[in-house]
Amino acid sequence: MRGSTVDLPLTLGLFRRMLVEEFRLHTSLFGRRRFVTLPVFVALVVMGGAWLLGLTGTAMGTVVAGVHLLVFFFGLQVGTAGLIGRDAMRDLLGGTTLLVFSARTLPVSRRRLLGVFLLKDVAYYFVFFLSPIVAGFVPLVLVGELPAGELGLLWLTVTATFALGAATSLTLAGVATRSRLILLGVLAGVLAALVLLPGELVALTPYGTYLDPSPVGVIAGFVPLLGLLVAGPLAFQPATGGGGARRVGRDRFDQLSSLGDGTTVRPLLEVARSSGSVWKVVFSLGLLFFVAALLLERVLVVTGIEPSLGIAFGTLLALGTFTTYNWVTQLDDPREYLRYPVAMDRVFAGKRRAFFALSLPTGLAYLAVAALWFPRAELLLGVVVFPLVSVYVYGVTAYLTGLSADELLFDTSLFALYGFALVVVAVPLLVAALAYHAAPRQAVAVALGLSVLAAVVGVLLSRRVGARWEEKLRAGE
Repeated sequence: MRGSTVDLPLTLGLFRRMLVEEFRLHTSLFGRRRFVTLPVFVALVVMGGAWLLGLTGTAMGTVVAGVHLLVFFFGLQVGTAGLIGRDAMRDLLGGTTLLVFSARTLPVSRRRLLGVFLLKDVAYYFVFFLSPIVAGFVPLVLVGELPAGELGLLWLTVTATFALGAATSLTLAGVATRSRLILLGVLAGVLAALVLLPGELVALTPYGTYLDPSPVGVIAGFVPLLGLLVAGPLAFQPATGGGGARRVGRDRFDQLSSLGDGTTVRPLLEVARSSGSVWKVVFSLGLLFFVAALLLERVLVVTGIEPSLGIAFGTLLALGTFTTYNWVTQLDDPREYLRYPVAMDRVFAGKRRAFFALSLPTGLAYLAVAALWFPRAELLLGVVVFPLVSVYVYGVTAYLTGLSADELLFDTSLFALYGFALVVVAVPLLVAALAYHAAPRQAVAVALGLSVLAAVVGVLLSRRVGARWEEKLRAGE
């Protein structure tokens, strides 16, 4: 079975069992009713978002481009199972082993498992996320805003864009297992292409096929995807012996102890010695930074509006710090802390210090990188907005999710509440960014005032987090 020949019945059996495993995992962790209502919520959000953007005069092409970018980003996040999946699942499920990590116990090669895992993700998220996203465009077809013939093409390219993100993430993870130097070279090449040849790079994606559905456009848009779907499983070469879990010793603990007590050092060590290490933080915020740069450039090209780069970058990078909070809590079993002589206030204070120790330097570093291409004076606002809004993101995330940030994705009501909490701050800030060149003083005043107010709310929520979640844990919720 470990040979190079394709055993179709075995592959189909693995595919079916991985689908069942994924569904059972999500419904058991988050509840069947809450999980199955998420596709309806996603469709409604897309429908409402497209309608609101239409009222602002945003072209439908810009909305479609934004959806492709968001789906690509989501695919990258899902594909990071190659980086962090085993670490998170080991703590979340204890001794349970998912099929994708069972190459040592089943007579199946790791490459086949990873290949089937990628196809499973595409099929699974096609049903629960990608189809609802496209369904959100149906009313626009009915009112004539989107040609009916393009809806099927949109369905195809959105799904393929998600697959491209997942395959890219897994391929990068595979390259990292072989050589970090090569990985840095690949990332540098992609960055150079984004800066120097953005149009050519877009043509090599499924979105390029949406823009040009000719035979040449289809080939150009899908051949790189097919190549990555093959390269990802082939490139992945996991370390043997499990040494990654032992490489942090007493010396590292002593080095980090200046940042706080054990409640701070523990999450920092967990991130540092997990697969992907702290580079996960750099990668996720970096990806958001480059997506934001492309979106801002697109806004300038399509609308002629020159947004405030500092406000826009600061806001978007701060929103992206949610992933950092997710990683500093990814290995936590919330109820384990009830066994220790430590108050939840101290636990969350340690998480907060770890969160800012990882996210603030990374975000500020990307603002410094932006200064290489954009006017430095315009980015100074981002140096103020980014940390203030990050305080708000931490406060809201910790208050609503505690030590289980992953639940946001599959708890519809919680996801809606969390999204609303971010929108009420992010939307006015982004509007201020767009209005900057028309009314600079007012835009700066709104951005700074709202950022300070958001930070105050974040601090107040942070002070309530420990008591709130200790009470919930002791009540057995």
